[in-house]
Amino acid sequence: MIRILIAEDQRLLRGALASLLDLEDDLEVVGQAGDGAEALKLIGALQPDVCLMDIEMPLQTGLDVAETLQQQGSPCRVIILTTFARPGYFERAVKTGVHGYLLKDESSDRLAEAIRRVMDGHREISPELIFGSVRQENPLTSREQDILRLAAGGKTAGDIAATLHLSHGTVRNYISEILSKLAVGSRIEAVRLAEENGWL
Repeated sequence: MIRILIAEDQRLLRGALASLLDLEDDLEVVGQAGDGAEALKLIGALQPDVCLMDIEMPLQTGLDVAETLQQQGSPCRVIILTTFARPGYFERAVKTGVHGYLLKDESSDRLAEAIRRVMDGHREISPELIFGSVRQENPLTSREQDILRLAAGGKTAGDIAATLHLSHGTVRNYISEILSKLAVGSRIEAVRLAEENGWL
């Protein structure tokens, strides 16, 4: 019997997944978590064979949890379930050594088969996610990336100027150029877009 934990913040989807997988003779859902922190606790307590994990969850993302499990040397195999093909996420998932990276709208039969194949030592990745993860060329210069990284860390234009030994006006010009290149209206949007595309 393959023991499964489902970590998904949408309760309805989590319950539906559990019900469908429990119909399989060789699969058993032993626990459900609504956020990343709860998932880590339950994995420690229940020792499931496989954890089906959403990427975007409160407290800790699915990839944060996968990285922690990798550092701990946990035998639990992680299958990430996602709605989007985002290059930054895909690259991070590959580095983290997740065993599966699948779309949420896969059929329950496909998901059950993926779980079995992962337990047999295979990696399972939805083809759409591979093609969707092909990286767009980074439009930002290395200096612009440095500035955006500092902005992502909550630094003000003044802080960034002091850190990089630039004038306040120069930093403002760089930020304006970044927003223009990425066609966004704020630093927060610029950081989000750059992270999703793996440009930071």
